[in-house]
Formats: sequence, structure tokens, C-alpha cells
Amino acid sequence: MISIVPDGPAAKAGVVDKDELISFNGEHVPATATIRWINAFLEDNGERPITVVLRRDDEDKTLTITPVIGCAIPIQLETNPEANALTDYRRIVVQTGYLRLTKTEADLAVVVGHELGHNTMGHYRKKQLNSLIGAVGGSVIDGGFLLGGISTGGAFSGYLETAGWNAFSTSFELEADYVGSYYAARAGYDISGSEDVWRALSLENPGSIRMATTHPTTPVRYLQMRKVIEEIAEKKRNNVPLMPNLKTANAEETPTPVSSRERND
Repeated sequence: MISIVPDGPAAKAGVVDKDELISFNGEHVPATATIRWINAFLEDNGERPITVVLRRDDEDKTLTITPVIGCAIPIQLETNPEANALTDYRRIVVQTGYLRLTKTEADLAVVVGHELGHNTMGHYRKKQLNSLIGAVGGSVIDGGFLLGGISTGGAFSGYLETAGWNAFSTSFELEADYVGSYYAARAGYDISGSEDVWRALSLENPGSIRMATTHPTTPVRYLQMRKVIEEIAEKKRNNVPLMPNLKTANAEETPTPVSSRERND
């Protein structure tokens, strides 16, 4: 074993450090590429119980471990006075400047939830595809000019690649805001009042009040957040599962919007 997560399923089942894994449900654990094999096994198995045979002090033991779904994306705090958070889809980074704007742990959970929303909604892959489509279309235009004896230097390819990357960016940002609020609420945080994060951000960056480029304006995000908080509270009152209603991309016309803020905060 490499390490045991405290209070995790393996620890609760009785697995301890230095135990040697022998088999999962009768399948031998390979000595090479072990982590890759375990990850593939767990992905196929889901949350079903696993009969694990392990060796401890030259004695084989059989335990039953029931996996639970968890988040494998680490969260890092970066020393930076700018109020920003971002994800490269392998980790989530929150800059210390955001600590000025978040009054409670729930506020910070909403920020982290936003970045997690980008990951789970596949925004990066969608932006990559849009960018590729734009670049290909631009290359066709550049090629047409070149056939006419005019070199554009790849201007159309570069411009449409960027345009493709930014396409639907504000919608993605609002969607991540929306889904991220549910993540925070499902984690047990009381997010009532967390919409004030966007009010604080607008005071720090007044330009965000009026102009939307790759991110929605802060008033739009503030109003959406208030609607989402009301939506979640209503579901709690009615004992309805806290699952987001991803039905529309127009956040300004519905209390169940779909979009977010990217840089990627």
C-alpha cells in the first residue's frame, strides 16, 4: 500500500499501511502498473462492495470494502493579491486575494464549486472543440485568399480560433456558478448570503458591472446567485434532491440558469 486515507472506505474496512494487496473480487492485482489497474477496476466496479484479499505479516486476510465516490481534484491556495480562482482541469487554484471577498467558508466553497463546475460540465473540452472548428474555418478562408495570390499570414485562422475559444464563454461561466452553488450546498454549506461575493467583486473591479467579455457582468451573476439560493432553499423545504436543473442557457430569463465566469474564477 502507498497510503491510507484517514476515515476512508479502506481504513474503515481495516486496511492499514504496508498491507500488500493480493486480489479484488478474485482478480489478481498486478505487480506493474498497479495504480492504473486499480483505477480501472474501481471505475468499472462503481460503488459496489469489493472483496479484497491482502497480505499482512505473511498472513492473508479477506476484507470487504465499499467504495464511495469522491473528488480527486486537489485544491491549492496560491499567494497572489489578485482576487481570482482557476482550474487547469487537474487542480483548482484559489488566489489569496479572494480571501478578502469571501466572508465565510460557505462563500469560499461557492468559489471552489464554480471551478469544479467547469471540470464536471466539460467546459474546457467544449472550448477546445469550438477553437478547433474556428481555426479550421479560418484556414479555409486563408487558403482561399492564398489561391487568389493574397497571403493573409493566417489572420483568419488565428482570429476565428480565438473567437471559437471565447464562444459561449459567458454561458459556461454562469453554468459553473449555478452548478458550483449546488456543490457547495450538497457539501453541507449554508450558502444564503453568498451572492455578496459578486457585490464585493464589483466594488473591487467596477468595470465588471457594465462590461461582459469572457465573463458575465457581476450584477447578472449576483441576481442569478440569489435565484439559485432560493431554488436550493425551496428544494430543501420540500425534501427534493439537490440536483441542478440544467434546462436552459439564458440565465437572465430563468431562475435555473446555465453558465459561469472564466479565467476561470
